[in-house]
Amino acid sequence: MGAAFDRLDLFQAALADYDVTAIDDASDRWRIFFHTTAERDRAAEALRDDFAELAFERIDVPDEDWAARSQAALRAVRIGKIVVAPPWDVPPRGHTDDVVIVIRPSMGFGTGHHATTRLCLDALQHLDLLGRSVMDVGTGSGVLAIASSFLGAAPVVGIDDDEDAIAAARDNRELNPHASVSLEVGDLRTYVVSGFSRSGSDVVLANLTGALLVSAAADLQHLTKPGGRLILGGFLTAQESDVLRAFAPLTVEHRGEEEEWLCVTLR
Repeated sequence: MGAAFDRLDLFQAALADYDVTAIDDASDRWRIFFHTTAERDRAAEALRDDFAELAFERIDVPDEDWAARSQAALRAVRIGKIVVAPPWDVPPRGHTDDVVIVIRPSMGFGTGHHATTRLCLDALQHLDLLGRSVMDVGTGSGVLAIASSFLGAAPVVGIDDDEDAIAAARDNRELNPHASVSLEVGDLRTYVVSGFSRSGSDVVLANLTGALLVSAAADLQHLTKPGGRLILGGFLTAQESDVLRAFAPLTVEHRGEEEEWLCVTLR
């Protein structure tokens, strides 16, 4: 915890702006894998300026499917009545009201093992979603959209501007055949310009970064029906005032915090 923790988490959040395939943080020396050497070099140049206290070394390694290897040890996690499990660790159903979601770890963010995903899953369980429309912006693995469907929401739409993320989300939808979720490659602003905001959603999910939430605040509000809810995740306690200021005058209905990460539900 403390300042060093803040800087490492800010660094991990900053990586969301680059085409990262996997992060191996099993030791004090992180190894970050990119789709291309050009993307690796772009990230190294930009991040070196913002994180001068960190040492960066560019190396070339054989393609060993690090995304799969780094996530092979993941096990099921429970958040309230929701259990998020990889295909190799699906638990036997315990309580009759358990919601079991099968997620194959991949490049799509969201396996339930990061605090931001857990906080959003917890926030969903504080709402009555039965018959409510949901849009999940930056859906990643699709876990939040799938959870919304299982909690009774309809219709549910997940969008992401990353084609690989949507491909992973569609794969996860197949692993959860009872989930009714529409998954589309798309940019948030495209939906606003297209007029989708005229109907909007009862609940809009945005598990992004603090900077992205601030810059997209107006668009996210346009996508939310009057009286609806905005669930915002992916930002740190140090960014709370900036995020809430961007969404003023919406009020905080629920606030969750874990390991200095935050998730708020705004009405």
